[in-house]
Amino acid sequence: MATLLHRLGRTAFRRRWLVTLLWAVIVGAVGFGAAKAPAAADNGTSFMPGIEAQKAFDLIGERFPGSDADAANARIVFIAPDGEKVTAADNRAAIDTLVSKAADEPQVAGAVNPFTADAVSKDGSTAYATVNYKVKADDLTDAGKAALEKAIDEARASGLTVEVGGTALATPPAAGGSSEAIGIALAAVVLLITFGSLAAAGLPLLTAVVGVGVSTACVLALGSTFGLSLTTGTLATMLGLAVGIDYALFVVSRYREERANGHGPHEATGLAVGTAGSAVVFAGLTVVIALAGLSVIGVPMLTKMGLCAAGAVVVAVLIALTLVPALLGMWPDAVLSRTERKRGLVTGPRTDGTSNGGSRWARFVLRRPVAVLMACIAGLGALALPAAHLELGMPGEESKPTSSTERRAYDALADGFGAGFNGPLTVVVDVKDVAEPKEAVSRFAKEIGGTNGVVSVSSAHFNAAGDAALFSAVPATGPNDEDTKTLVQTIRAERAELERETGATFEVTGSTAMNIDVAQALQDALIPYLAVIIGLALLLLLVVFRSVLVPVKAAVGFLLSVLAALGAVVAVFQWGWGAELLGVEQEGPIMSLMPIFLVGIVFGLAMDYEVFLVSRMREAYVHGDRPAQAIVTGFRHSARVVVAAAVIMMAVFSGFIGSGESMIKTIGFGLAVAVLFDAVVVRMALVPAVLALLGDKAWWLPHWLDRVLPRVDVEGAALTAHSAQGAGPANSEPAPSQEPART
Repeated sequence: MATLLHRLGRTAFRRRWLVTLLWAVIVGAVGFGAAKAPAAADNGTSFMPGIEAQKAFDLIGERFPGSDADAANARIVFIAPDGEKVTAADNRAAIDTLVSKAADEPQVAGAVNPFTADAVSKDGSTAYATVNYKVKADDLTDAGKAALEKAIDEARASGLTVEVGGTALATPPAAGGSSEAIGIALAAVVLLITFGSLAAAGLPLLTAVVGVGVSTACVLALGSTFGLSLTTGTLATMLGLAVGIDYALFVVSRYREERANGHGPHEATGLAVGTAGSAVVFAGLTVVIALAGLSVIGVPMLTKMGLCAAGAVVVAVLIALTLVPALLGMWPDAVLSRTERKRGLVTGPRTDGTSNGGSRWARFVLRRPVAVLMACIAGLGALALPAAHLELGMPGEESKPTSSTERRAYDALADGFGAGFNGPLTVVVDVKDVAEPKEAVSRFAKEIGGTNGVVSVSSAHFNAAGDAALFSAVPATGPNDEDTKTLVQTIRAERAELERETGATFEVTGSTAMNIDVAQALQDALIPYLAVIIGLALLLLLVVFRSVLVPVKAAVGFLLSVLAALGAVVAVFQWGWGAELLGVEQEGPIMSLMPIFLVGIVFGLAMDYEVFLVSRMREAYVHGDRPAQAIVTGFRHSARVVVAAAVIMMAVFSGFIGSGESMIKTIGFGLAVAVLFDAVVVRMALVPAVLALLGDKAWWLPHWLDRVLPRVDVEGAALTAHSAQGAGPANSEPAPSQEPART
């Protein structure tokens, strides 16, 4: 591996103009494809095939043709002035006028008047009208939206308080672009401090932006074919930018080190790609495994997001191995610090006795490994405690700020009709081949209506063929209440006996039931998912480090950091600790997809830092250092760069906290704190403490396994051997005419 990548780095350096031109062609080609590709169409695929709520949702689409459950809707809530009722003549006239005007619009399928649909609260203070559209929210015309908004304003002018929920006039999420720009700016500052050179700081940023551009353009170009969208590619942008900067950072850092050791630009590039590039390849593979492993969950959207992000990571790896060395070939001295450029090339290698902050910290840990280990476990364990109280759900309009009309409409309906009104259960009854379908449906409605926790049941609505019926059941508790989950389970548990007696079948769906089923399915899928990604990653790390205990230690460290990150997410987004500082205006359950998403991404990033840091220790150990000295050597060369990479990732991820999308905001925060815990606490403190206690045993591998495992030479032993023999690639510098002019 090291020898192959060494040759690749030297070739990219020598053929720098060709490599750069090839990447420019790639950027232009995918950009052209993205510009010419048609917009991705909504193919209507199931959110999570296999769960009951989804099967019921699909049955509704099959038996009730023409009723698009994804079509836009508006729920207009009317609140009478204090001391009045919506049934008063003036108020009723204003409501009738609004409903009449809304129904006249060409894209409206129907508008239900609250006075004919029993949609008035018992105290008469609140009523609601439902406007259903023929098209999805994205397909509504500006004229149609403006007409509804005008009618609402006229109703408000009559003295009524009018709020609007639903999808038709939903407020679009706030863009997080400015926050992302701040993250990139912080990354630039960190790079500048780390390298002391504008060129060295700018090169990783430039190549990362190129990688993200290629990935994003590919998502857009292939969107119509595979059903991808910018939302699907959000994770690809987030991770592509973070790992793109980090991978280039490690190659440039190793290049500067090899230059300081006396190698010329050409050979230093080859050595950097052969050693740091090997770590980049295997670090990238662990991230790809974690992201591609999301496909085992069974959520199509999650699979698409994971594969898009995995593709972005692959692009970042390829750029680090080809474009970065090519750009180093164009400006070989520009990435050196000003001091190094002034004094010229170092004529000999630096001694290993040079001390810096990394080596001093490593010696500190080596002197008291037990105390450091216990402090890490205690600290991360305490942070992980809130994770035991994790509540999963799918936050909706109740999670929006009170300044939004959607949130005020939600609260008004809860006050007027009960907490469960915002999350009714939809029951679809299949009466195909049933002798008395109306009696069967009536029996189901009566039994469900009598279930403890159900407030009311609507009249049943049959389809045109008469082989299916729909009715809704309103729970007494809110959509995310634990009692509502228990109610759904109770209704389903009583189904078998009713189905035997009537010959009909029914299933429960609706947004509330869908969220409950999704949360349970994701919880059930977590263990198999962890088994897949941890198993594959342990095998990969076993090959990389040729050790049994180091991969196990890496997995345990990951579990500590991810649990601590989940604990922090619960404390902020569910309990509301410090939520205002992050712009979280309403605490509530954590989005169901978020934990498993966080686990996969954090695992990949945790293995990233494990490979970068421990591979340098392994390199020193293979080259003759004792275990303790290998830890010090690894920290001397890698600690500052690993910390800088972690700070960069935290800056990039933190930028996404400014997103208006609840899931993106939560993931951005979760990833930022997870990197903090994993890179700073686990890799910088727990890892050296464990390795110090293990000593030589850390690198133990059974002889039979040593013979079976392939040798990938991540530590560059073959390059050292070539160099010692004075022949081979490690010492072959190009002729002076081939060497680029130094800046």
